[in-house]
Amino acid sequence: MKKLISLLLLLAMLLSFGSVAVAEDAPVYDGSEVTIRFYNSMGKTNTPVLDKYIVKFNEKYPNIKVEYSALGGYDDVRDQISKEIPEGIEPNVAYCYPDHVALYNLAKAVQTLDAYIDSTATVTLADGSTETFGLTAEQKADFIEGYYNEGKQFGDGLMYTLPMSKSTEVLYYNKTFFEANGLAVPTTWDELEEVCKKIIEIDPMSTPLGYDSESNWFITMCEQQKSPYTSATAPHFLFDNAENKAFVKRFRDWYQEGYVNTQSLLGTYTSSLFVSTSEIRSYMSIGSSAGATHQRPEKDAEGNYPFEVGIATIPQLDAENRKVISQGPSLCIFKKADPQEVAASWLFVKFLTTDVAFQAEFSMNSGYVPVIKSVEDNEAYANFLQNADGGNYIAALSAKVCLEQKDAYYTSPAFNGSSTARSQVGPLLTKCFNIPDTADVDAEIDAAFADAIAECEYSIGW
Repeated sequence: MKKLISLLLLLAMLLSFGSVAVAEDAPVYDGSEVTIRFYNSMGKTNTPVLDKYIVKFNEKYPNIKVEYSALGGYDDVRDQISKEIPEGIEPNVAYCYPDHVALYNLAKAVQTLDAYIDSTATVTLADGSTETFGLTAEQKADFIEGYYNEGKQFGDGLMYTLPMSKSTEVLYYNKTFFEANGLAVPTTWDELEEVCKKIIEIDPMSTPLGYDSESNWFITMCEQQKSPYTSATAPHFLFDNAENKAFVKRFRDWYQEGYVNTQSLLGTYTSSLFVSTSEIRSYMSIGSSAGATHQRPEKDAEGNYPFEVGIATIPQLDAENRKVISQGPSLCIFKKADPQEVAASWLFVKFLTTDVAFQAEFSMNSGYVPVIKSVEDNEAYANFLQNADGGNYIAALSAKVCLEQKDAYYTSPAFNGSSTARSQVGPLLTKCFNIPDTADVDAEIDAAFADAIAECEYSIGW
């Protein structure tokens, strides 16, 4: 990976040598025959939905041919594009995460979208009618704000991506157990601690809470308590501070008390504890909203679920500063010599992100959350949500909770190396959890934070 970054840096220098920054315009698609290539990681489950809507896209734009490749996971897409950029053979459109875009932009490869979004020009459709080339005011307002704002987290205020489909974290809980024991679903971390204590009293063999992503937990706590994590501008890595050490120490105490386990410490997804019907189990699980079906126990011999699953927003520090993480792919467009390729790519990205029927069907099929609010008014999607429950329709229940908390989503600043911060704070958390009571806990935590910062700085050559 470092070799790829070096190549991109070299290409960036070559591209910028002697250049002068100029304002970008947005040439309107003129109906030309254009082929655009789209890299994604949809897999066999979701590509049939894409196929169906490419046909619908071509009913509007018959001269735009879309070719796509499903390349495995998100990192596979990133690695393939990183290899192709130095050769000038990268695709037109791709699934992306913010740190991927920051990497591609070492070679100034990603097209900014502001001029396309704001364009008031019209484009002619196959039936002779016209539509706005850019986004209308209604389309802009329809995006869930936290998802949309991810596209401009790069420190320069410009828009580089539009959201495609999203997931977040939610709190899964054993509703049957909670109701039988008179437990209230925790809405704050203090309440969660008290619930964990009560669960241990009821079932001493249990681990009350499983938390899948240590990295998400750390980053979310920074957002909830408004403490520094990273910055898009140097110095980038800011998470070594007293506020963050305090919550790490608190959660380390929880682990030592047996209240919580995590994916890294357990060695597998903590949903395995949550769905367990053996003596070793948990009664709460914080994990991806897109993985709801994995948080549901297997049916028993009579065809019934051993318990009903409830889903709620993860605990918060402050009801006035609700924060839950935004994850899932966005779409970026790559610069090309032919402006009609870029214009056609924009129309395709616009279609995937604003077409209500596509967003609804893709969400129901994939388990991800739609990125526009009007999907809730789609008849099929409204029926999907209406059936939501903690059993057969648990994916719908998860989506319903995600949409109810749409004002709480956040994203972190993006820069080349931002993913390193994420990859360091997760192990930092588990390292601190394992500090024994016999050690100088504060000193060990200080050292763990310092080591994580050093690794982050090393990764970007500081």
